[in-house]
Amino acid sequence: MIELLLVGVGAGNPKHLTLEAIEVLNSADLILIPRKGTGKDDLAELRRAICRDVLSDGGPRQHEFDLPVRDRSTPDYLKRVEDWHDAIADVWAENITAQAGPSGRVAFLVWGDPSLYDSTLRIAERVARKLPLQITVIPGITSVQALTAGHVIPVNGLGAPFTITTGRRLRDFGWPDGAETLVVMLDAGGAFEVLDGQHYDIWWSAFAGMPEEIRIAGRLSDVAAQIIDTRAAARADHGWIMDVYLIRKRP
Repeated sequence: MIELLLVGVGAGNPKHLTLEAIEVLNSADLILIPRKGTGKDDLAELRRAICRDVLSDGGPRQHEFDLPVRDRSTPDYLKRVEDWHDAIADVWAENITAQAGPSGRVAFLVWGDPSLYDSTLRIAERVARKLPLQITVIPGITSVQALTAGHVIPVNGLGAPFTITTGRRLRDFGWPDGAETLVVMLDAGGAFEVLDGQHYDIWWSAFAGMPEEIRIAGRLSDVAAQIIDTRAAARADHGWIMDVYLIRKRP
């Protein structure tokens, strides 16, 4: 049987890896490194850099492979994502079978933590329907932790809950009833524009935890345009962007 090791590696800073993550990566027989295509090679390079930093001499073999591109022509968003995950699972299964055979420990580096707005576990469950597979998860530092650490803020108000949601849900449904604090992930850009910025504060980070991290904070009405412009420029420079933000109602 294959043991698939899903290792949370933090938000892009090799120093964020836990001791457990380093130990497990060194114990693997094979590390899979996905390539996401033109303009996103630095995502694969970050994984390579982590391997160079933490793997011992003579450590596990690394194998790179190309991920399928998501079909954006289907109007149903969830159907598009489900089909894309099916295609990724097929590619995973093919590469695991070809590179590892019927047994061994195969590691996959997951940004942040596999449990939080990441589809790696869902894809792994699909692979487990195709191959005899045991899934092991090693938790990692999330972008939410990197965001709040970078801005030096707590994620919640005193004794209060907070809600983690997506940019799509904020844009489509607005501010959730009864919520005081939102952490917004997977925003394609500017979902906060649906809010009356006078009544909210925002803490925004792009590339949270990485050397090129960008932070902007303030009253939403004062900094919304700056965030949108900065985000667009950073995406153009890098070919991709990962950002996250916290919004809190003003007292």
